[in-house]
Amino acid sequence: MEFEVLKRSHGKRNIIIGLFLVVIISAVVLNYTLAKYRVSDSVPIINSEINYKVPDLNMVSLYIANEEEDYVEVDTIPLSGYTLNTEQSYCGQSNRGEIVKDDSIILTYENGLVNVLGISKKGTKCYLYFDREQTVGEGILSNYTNLLTRSDFSTTVEDTTTGTIYYADTSKGRTYYFAGNPTDNWVQFAGFYWRIIRINENGSVRMIYAGEVSGSTEPATTGTSTQIQTNTFNSSEDNNMYVGYMYQSNQVHGLTTDSTIKKVLDEWYEDNLQVNYAQYLSTEVGFCGDREPSTDKMTSNGLGGTGITQTYYGAYIRLVTNKTPTFDCQNDNDLYTVVSSSQGNKVLDYPIGLITADEVAFAGGVYGISNSGYYLFTNQQYWTMSPYYCWGTGQARVFSVRYDGMLPDNNQVVVERGIRPVINLSPDVTITGSGTTSDPYTVVGT
Repeated sequence: MEFEVLKRSHGKRNIIIGLFLVVIISAVVLNYTLAKYRVSDSVPIINSEINYKVPDLNMVSLYIANEEEDYVEVDTIPLSGYTLNTEQSYCGQSNRGEIVKDDSIILTYENGLVNVLGISKKGTKCYLYFDREQTVGEGILSNYTNLLTRSDFSTTVEDTTTGTIYYADTSKGRTYYFAGNPTDNWVQFAGFYWRIIRINENGSVRMIYAGEVSGSTEPATTGTSTQIQTNTFNSSEDNNMYVGYMYQSNQVHGLTTDSTIKKVLDEWYEDNLQVNYAQYLSTEVGFCGDREPSTDKMTSNGLGGTGITQTYYGAYIRLVTNKTPTFDCQNDNDLYTVVSSSQGNKVLDYPIGLITADEVAFAGGVYGISNSGYYLFTNQQYWTMSPYYCWGTGQARVFSVRYDGMLPDNNQVVVERGIRPVINLSPDVTITGSGTTSDPYTVVGT
C-alpha cells in the first residue's frame, strides 16, 4: 500500500513537472515569436480583448519599395525615409486560402511606429507596404532635363549651364554635380547663401558658402563677402603632417590634433548653425582630405607622408599629372565624419568641412589654367581640403583656388587664404524654390 501511494505521488509530481515545462516552453516560443516585432518597436495593437494563441502571432507581413519601386519583404518596420502606402496596405482574415479584407481596420504610420486600430476578429493578419520618400536631392534633380557626363578634365568649363546637371558614378552610387556657370544652383539657408556643389549618392545635397543674406539684395558672386574670413590652413609648415585637416606626428593619416582651419570652421558652426539648423544637416556623408602619399609625382606608390620626406599627395597625381578627378575618398581615415556616421573616421565635432580639389575640377577648374567663367570663381583665393605636396625642405602645401579661378594655387599652409564652409543638407528635408538668385532653393521650416 505504501508503495502504491508512493507511485501515485510520483505520477502526480511528473504531471506537475510536465505542465511546468510546457509553460516554460510556451513562454520561450512566445518570446521568440515576438522578437522580430520587438526590434522594430512598431506594432502596437489598439483594441479590446483578443484571446490569441502562439500560432496567431504571425500577424504582420512587411514590404518596402526598393530603388526600382518593387516591393521586397523585410523583417522590421523602417524608422525613416518611407511612408505607409495606405491604399496598398490592408488587414484581413483567411477564408479558404483567400484573404478577406477588413475595411473597418485603420492603419497609421509615423516615426517608425505603426498603429492598427479596430481589430475585432481572431486570426487577423496585416500586410503593410512602405514607399520610399523622395530625397531632397531627387527633388532638385527633377528640375533638370539636361543630364550630361564629362570625360575630359584637361579643359575648363565656362559655359552658362542653366538647366544642366552632370553625373558621375562612384563606389557609393551615382552623384550629380554642377559645372560651368549655372544660374540655378543657389540655396538660401540659415541666413546665408550657398551654391550647390553636388547631390550626394544618398540624396543629401553638398553646398558651399556664398555670403550672408542681406535684405532684398541679390547675392554677390565675387569679393570677400563670399567667404567667412581669411586664415591659415595650419600654424606650421615644416612637416608633412600639417597638410592634414587633423594630424598627428609621424602618422600619414593621423587624427589627434585639429588644424587651424578646422578650429575656425567649428567655431563658425557653433555660432551660426548648431542651435537652430543642425537638424537639417546630414551627419552621414563626410569631407575628404585625401592624404594618399607618394614619392613619385607620376603615379601613387604609397611612400612618404611623414616628416620632411618629399611627398606628392593623391590629388596632385590625379589633377596635376593625370587630369582624372574622383569623388571617392581613397582612405577611410581621411574621410572626416561625425561619430554617428556609418562611414569614415568619425572624429568630427560638427558636420562641416571644405570643398575638395577634385570637386573644383569637376566644376570646371583646371591646374594651370585661369577660369573666371565658372561658379566657383570669386576673384578671391580660398582653401580646399586637399593636400598638394610637401617639399623635401619641409614646406607643407594644400590646394587652393586662385583669385583667377585657377586650380591650384599651391600655397604653404601658413599663408592666409579665404575660408568657405561646406555643409550637406539632410536627404529628408523639404525645399521650395527654383534655384535662381531671385528664387533660391529654401529649406521648409527654417
